[in-house]
Amino acid sequence: MAVPPASWTILATLRWTADYFGAKGVPEPRASAEILLAHTLGVSRLDLYLRYDQPLNPCELARFKALMVRRREGEPVAYLTGHREFWSLDFRVTPAVLIPRPETETLVAAALEAAKEHHPETQNLKPETPPLRGAEVGVGSGAVVIALAKELPQMAWVGLDTSGPALAVARDNARRHGVLHRVHFLQADLLAALKPAETFSLLVANLPYVPRAEWERLPREIKAFEPPGALLGGEDGLDLIRPLIRQAQHYVTAGGWVLLEVGDRQAPQVTAFTEATGAYDRIESIKDFSGVERVVRARRLGGTG
Repeated sequence: MAVPPASWTILATLRWTADYFGAKGVPEPRASAEILLAHTLGVSRLDLYLRYDQPLNPCELARFKALMVRRREGEPVAYLTGHREFWSLDFRVTPAVLIPRPETETLVAAALEAAKEHHPETQNLKPETPPLRGAEVGVGSGAVVIALAKELPQMAWVGLDTSGPALAVARDNARRHGVLHRVHFLQADLLAALKPAETFSLLVANLPYVPRAEWERLPREIKAFEPPGALLGGEDGLDLIRPLIRQAQHYVTAGGWVLLEVGDRQAPQVTAFTEATGAYDRIESIKDFSGVERVVRARRLGGTG
């Protein structure tokens, strides 16, 4: 292990911690060290290098070492700092919610494309026009529904989740981003809390989809710290996606879209389930930045184009 530096300046602390994390098998050791030290000092990562020769005082060093130990034991950086960036927005996260992943931005992008196609006139709506409506099932931290609410100011949203603690985090994030007045959060099992007459132009969902066999192989950093209920989707990962597909057709307007985030190699099966309902006239899968078919998108019968 690296020899402790004679003086714990910012740069010396970063170098020593990155070496230490690397020796302990911590993923992305340098980035972990930078994020945790910046969080401890209340500065940006860039500031660390602008102030590289600044020494840490005993209190700062003690706080940083406490975080370092927790990171060494596998606790995710996002839970240690309480924050995660998603769609260029800062979200508060706690162990009650799944940490937002970059690949889920594919779901947001696909929903924005669908909204533009379904309602190309949204940019010219008059202030007195009733708002268009969207829904997200399984909101977690609220990252997806809040990103969509920010991008689509003409729409009102319903956010549903089974977890009360997760909904508390989502409400706080919606408040922080100034969209709480347009997102109504409900604790519910899938769409059970909605009235039969409620319909939406967009219905998006990022439900648990990790199959049990894959769950067993996940890193400890995920299995030991993130909520299993937000990840584990049964034997084949589709225990919640199947019933949602059956329900969704009753809550989406003609020409509206259902968008589902799915796991690797699940898109063909989810597409087949969706086709079997006979409720959609266009079904497509969309790849994420890694080339994985990440989103299945289906348009409700009755649209044009």
